[in-house]
Amino acid sequence: MTDTQIEIVQGDITRQDVDAIVNAANNHLWMGAGTAGAIVRAGGREIEDEAIRQGPIEVGQAVVTGPGHLDCKHVIHAAAMGQDLHTSADKIRASTDNALRRAEELGVTSIAFPALGTGVGGFDYAQAAEIMLTVCYEHSGADRSVRLVRFVLFDQNAFEAFDQVARNLAAADQVHE
Repeated sequence: MTDTQIEIVQGDITRQDVDAIVNAANNHLWMGAGTAGAIVRAGGREIEDEAIRQGPIEVGQAVVTGPGHLDCKHVIHAAAMGQDLHTSADKIRASTDNALRRAEELGVTSIAFPALGTGVGGFDYAQAAEIMLTVCYEHSGADRSVRLVRFVLFDQNAFEAFDQVARNLAAADQVHE
């Protein structure tokens, strides 16, 4: 991944200095707890109102709203689960892919992701990391506007899982060069 930088950090996604942040959304785009709740608390209810006006969407799809009071330019709502609050590898893969597609359409150069599907969706951190990081590697290239993908993990266990998977993928990539 020579043209896109990936960072793994522990922190608050609402405080990231990036063009766009990704919300771990449900397909009706209601924003309750977890990442969505943090985004509404920091950015304002208008983010949720704008998202709901665009829904419901298919699980795996993503829509864009304004940032409300956040410092970023856009919030990309990636629907990694439906109203049943259940997710899968395919749903996480599709929602990550579509979030990156929306970012490219917007021409953003930096984006911050949470660990999609791992909160109320209950998906394993390491499996989510493997899927999401692989999708990011697949999206990299000289013809892409996104130059920085930052995974922002609130939970220590999530951070450690994503960090380890990123190290393993980087090591494997160097072996193949």
